[in-house]
Amino acid sequence: MDGAEGTKKFTDSAAYWLILYFMFNLGLTLFNKVVLVNFPFPYTLTGLHALSGCAGCYIALERGAFVPARLTSKENLVMGAFSVLYTINIAVSNLSLHLVTVPFHQVVRASTPLFTILISVLFFRGKFSAMKLISLLPVIAGVGFATYGDYYFTAWGLILTLLGTFLAAFKTVITNVIQTGGGGRLKLHPLDLLMRMSPLAFIQCVIYGWWSGELERVRRYGAREMTREKAFALFINGMIAFGLNVVSFSANKKTGALTMTVAANCKQVLTIAIAVFLFNLHINFTNGIGIVLTLIGGGWYGWIEFQEKNAKSRLQQRLTKGP
Repeated sequence: MDGAEGTKKFTDSAAYWLILYFMFNLGLTLFNKVVLVNFPFPYTLTGLHALSGCAGCYIALERGAFVPARLTSKENLVMGAFSVLYTINIAVSNLSLHLVTVPFHQVVRASTPLFTILISVLFFRGKFSAMKLISLLPVIAGVGFATYGDYYFTAWGLILTLLGTFLAAFKTVITNVIQTGGGGRLKLHPLDLLMRMSPLAFIQCVIYGWWSGELERVRRYGAREMTREKAFALFINGMIAFGLNVVSFSANKKTGALTMTVAANCKQVLTIAIAVFLFNLHINFTNGIGIVLTLIGGGWYGWIEFQEKNAKSRLQQRLTKGP
């Protein structure tokens, strides 16, 4: 019984969901690199991920995995506003990538934790310890070193990249608020939230694909080059993407917005490190220092988070027991 309770306690912990987040995120990234390198249709692939999210959520709904929340008119307006944020975030990120180099884009996006702190403090009265803030410095600096390369940007590209970083942080914070309540009644199950967002993302990808001419290229690709093996690979890719979405929302609910942005930075350099071994890529000394810095900073942040949660838990236990 104790073993079963211990297992249940672990699977309900923040550490468990963060481990799953890293596994699914790295798995999807490497799967795309190995299997789908010859499928150069980003909007179609993202649309497939969104469609997989729709299908997975409705299957889970039919099997009783969750019960959709009944929302008031005001809460539906909140969800509508969040869906617009969800859409604009993807659009701005894709647009900014065309106006700046990838290394510059990654360095600016590495500052997402700082935007997250700013949003949390200004809009939600969030509080963070000095040690936690200091631990972010090696994480952010490390991504800069790890992705060091050809930095080029236009003024418009810089503005859009900064806007995209702010929107990504804002979306992460709002995702946490929607799932935890944030002082209000709205507390959506991760699958419920994904079920409401996936159709919008799918429609958006179809519109982007049509507008850019990608859907026509996909049609020609399907007629000439699609095989059963490639179709099966796309199916597996969609399943992994659905798993990642569920795990990502669940981890956000368990850990908080700031922890998720730090985890995303660590995942970025872990992907680089693993790719070096799997694909015989070469990195310079500066890139190597960046990888080590980010991982040390991520570990330091995780330890501080663990210590603070333990201290908070002990304080709550004392207050519950009383004098």
